[in-house]
Amino acid sequence: MLRLLIVLLAWVVTPVYAAGQLAAGGPKAVLVTGASTGIGRKITERLAANGYLVYAGARKDADLKALGAIKNVQPLKLDVTSAEDIASAVQTIRKGGGLYGLVNNAGVAAGSLFVDMKRSEFDLVMAVNVTAVVTVTQAFLPLIMESKGRVTTIGSISGILASPTLTAYSMSKHAMEAFTDSLAQQMEPLGVIVNIVEPGNYNSALASNAAQRLGADAKAVPAGAYQLKADRSNYKEPDEVAVAVEKALFEPNPKRRYMVVPNQQEADITIRRQILQLVQLNEDQAYTYDREALVKMLDEALAKARPQKP
Repeated sequence: MLRLLIVLLAWVVTPVYAAGQLAAGGPKAVLVTGASTGIGRKITERLAANGYLVYAGARKDADLKALGAIKNVQPLKLDVTSAEDIASAVQTIRKGGGLYGLVNNAGVAAGSLFVDMKRSEFDLVMAVNVTAVVTVTQAFLPLIMESKGRVTTIGSISGILASPTLTAYSMSKHAMEAFTDSLAQQMEPLGVIVNIVEPGNYNSALASNAAQRLGADAKAVPAGAYQLKADRSNYKEPDEVAVAVEKALFEPNPKRRYMVVPNQQEADITIRRQILQLVQLNEDQAYTYDREALVKMLDEALAKARPQKP
């Protein structure tokens, strides 16, 4: 709480030159973490192609060079677990005229049964998917507050579901649900919008990176359980995710949550799991609601939702 108050005070007393510059006709600037491959690369390419200035965070020199070849992209050396890299990126972006949007995309995955999960893998997933998101967001929030911009985090339908073989990953994405809701409530009075994009299964390097880390130490996953396969080329490219991120950042009336899945089956599984959780919370407790009351609540919520697409 004390740190939040300090950040808010800094926002009040800091000159708003960045917001003025952004509003003066220059392109709005967005930082995308983990921009070298997969979803992050698609987001970077889409935003840059549509005229936004993209600060593309990556760790490796070869990736930074490739990102720098894209028009409207400024590569940034940014390991989201490095305090030094984060501080340097803040200074670079502040000198460049400020920041409108932050896309917390950098992430790692680990797949195994809980009894076989290495503690080092759990610690890595939490460090990158949770702690780094908090650290990066805190570092850049004053700039985003100056521009009354947006914070968009890449979650996952694993933040709703919980596979028996993705314990650490599911835990980390569940954490992003609470992070988004809590920060959104804090930032709304200040004109900053906070939301989350929740993809299903798309082609990415998450699984191959996990496989490289574990190598021969990887334990076999039982047949029938979800397997984090290194080769995900059979999945769709994450262009739809990039579209959702652009909407989350720039559409006039953004949603809090953007679920983006490649097929009806993944949508069905996710929505049904939410309904099941509702039923489990409601059943056999002192203030249980009957079906009529639950349907009424659902109707009231749907009345506030966006119209269904034709």
